[in-house]
Amino acid sequence: MVKKSTLESILQQEMSDFWALLENEEKRIIAENFKIQNFKKNEIIYSEGENPAQLMCLLKGKVKIYKDGVGGRSQIIRLIRPVQYFGYRAYFSREPYVTAAAAIENSIVGFLPMPLVEEHIRKNNGLAWFFIKELSNDLGISDARTVNLTQKHIRGRLAESLLVLKENYGVEEDGLTLNIYMAREDLANLSNMTTSNAIRTLSSFTNEKIITVDGRRIQIIDEERLRKISKFG
Repeated sequence: MVKKSTLESILQQEMSDFWALLENEEKRIIAENFKIQNFKKNEIIYSEGENPAQLMCLLKGKVKIYKDGVGGRSQIIRLIRPVQYFGYRAYFSREPYVTAAAAIENSIVGFLPMPLVEEHIRKNNGLAWFFIKELSNDLGISDARTVNLTQKHIRGRLAESLLVLKENYGVEEDGLTLNIYMAREDLANLSNMTTSNAIRTLSSFTNEKIITVDGRRIQIIDEERLRKISKFG
């Protein structure tokens, strides 16, 4: 059991944008209902078809939001990084989850009951605007990704995915290696292509000296060319 003082510290430090919008009494109630759960790599956080009940905030690790498609293939819809909120859209629309979420690596997620969040939103205009902004940002990213994944050539789609990974998770101390080790299947699912096409395209980028690959470690060594490929194919 995590101490109340520790929970309040996590809320104040890790979820400061959310926490700053609350009155003192609201903070007390939120802290009393805030729960933390650890997820192992590849563990499911929520599944498609489940009824939403929790606001989720990724405190540590990496999470993918995905949807199963035709023939058992998955499409990664969105990548979550600390500290981002997820799992609440379906509750607001009063429908079951249309996606699923899983940990890409060992992760820590904070949970708040959505009925409690809704209660505070109805009384706190600042909190309401906070979630309007969050939903609007997610919608804008989703719209752009939909166009790019359906209209770009596979080279452009994979190049964009590598840049998305860099923008979301950054790079290691060498300034080149992506700070995420993603399976080829997941990279393909992020890029809307088959795993074999993802492997071939990675090999092509390697031969062109745009990236280097060592297992799941990917270094971007010519970001300018990668951005041109992402834009023009």
